[in-house]
Amino acid sequence: MPEAYCFKCRAKREIKNPVKITLKNKRPATKGVCPVCGTKVYRIGKA
Repeated sequence: MPEAYCFKCRAKREIKNPVKITLKNKRPATKGVCPVCGTKVYRIGKA
């Protein structure tokens, strides 16, 4: 499972329901949800 930093929890968390996306500048990213608080999290550069 990929990890991302959750700004609400202030800790690194595993991404729940990860989805690979491409940003406007063509960079790969992974977006999902924090499993603890439910906030959206992003990880840029790891697709």
